Amino acid sequence: MINRYRIALLAAMGVLLLALPAQGQKQPKEFTKWPAGSSPREIGKRVAERFLETPHSNFGRPGPPPFITYPEVATWYGALTFAQLSGDKELDARLIKRFQPIFAEESNLIPVPDHVDRSVFGTVPLEIYIQTKEQKYLDLGKNFADKQWEDPTPDGLSPQTRYWIDDMYMLIILQLEAYRATGDSKYLDRAALEMTTYLDKLQQPNGLFYHAPDVPFYWGRGDGWVAAGMAEMLRSLPENHPRRARIMESYHKMMKSLLQYQGKDGVWRQLIDHPESWPETSSTGMFTFAMITGVKNGWLDKKTYAKAARKGWLGLISYLEPNGDLRNVCQGTGKKNDLQYYLDRQRLTGDLHGQAPILWCASAFLR
Repeated sequence: MINRYRIALLAAMGVLLLALPAQGQKQPKEFTKWPAGSSPREIGKRVAERFLETPHSNFGRPGPPPFITYPEVATWYGALTFAQLSGDKELDARLIKRFQPIFAEESNLIPVPDHVDRSVFGTVPLEIYIQTKEQKYLDLGKNFADKQWEDPTPDGLSPQTRYWIDDMYMLIILQLEAYRATGDSKYLDRAALEMTTYLDKLQQPNGLFYHAPDVPFYWGRGDGWVAAGMAEMLRSLPENHPRRARIMESYHKMMKSLLQYQGKDGVWRQLIDHPESWPETSSTGMFTFAMITGVKNGWLDKKTYAKAARKGWLGLISYLEPNGDLRNVCQGTGKKNDLQYYLDRQRLTGDLHGQAPILWCASAFLR
């Protein structure tokens, strides 16, 4: 019994330490003195409120979804971290209340955890558990994390491994949240193994990532999932973890490459290395989140990357509607070995693929 309490206490202390700023890191001047109406607190609040009034997302298709989809999960997670970090208890309570029907009349919306896009659902109850310590959230979220590794490959990977770069966030964040909730290093080690395996297979010499091994295009949001996943991974990996150096190396390589492709307006393009392609906001939010996180933790040169992150944030929110909807969000996109396919993807407004990284950025500024 004493051991159980000791483990729970150590896990709670670990989560608390993750929320603290890096030692000796001062807030860069670029992360202060925002133009009127553009501060992370104001924007985060607006976008979180918009999420609360948005019905469950079905990728823009009519009618309710068959289950909670991954863009909603990513947005919900970001809203929860923003509410906690901004100290907005009333907002936090309403975000948690939104989940209650999942245990009752909306239980049919719980996905079957047989695919990375569906398994990521467990991230939300795990984050709620981290904040509330209510067992029912841990039980639900941990079940998703455990089922993801129920029948691992001979190399120790999840059977849901498919080598699409999207997975480098969605698969990783579930295992990281299970680690943050329990303190059990097996979840952290799973995430780190997946991350390094994907890095070895998909990162190109220029630091960027093809959408998949057979699709040689640098799709903005796909690479955004990678950047955000590495930032989240590094935020939790101890300095002495055997896979940390490998992940940090790839993170630095990617961030350096992204600098040269950032537009003068602060925004990245739908295809990163095609300046003629349209400015895309979900990728911009994800890259900006990765840079904010790197600057605040001392992984990136403050002078260079704080400026880029500020430009990214201000460029991103220039596409934000007064009601909290974000414009120029690429529609959900499968892989296809066809350049024109990526160039012709629709630009959506209010899609949760774009709402989510705004909230991640706002959280990162406050973290």
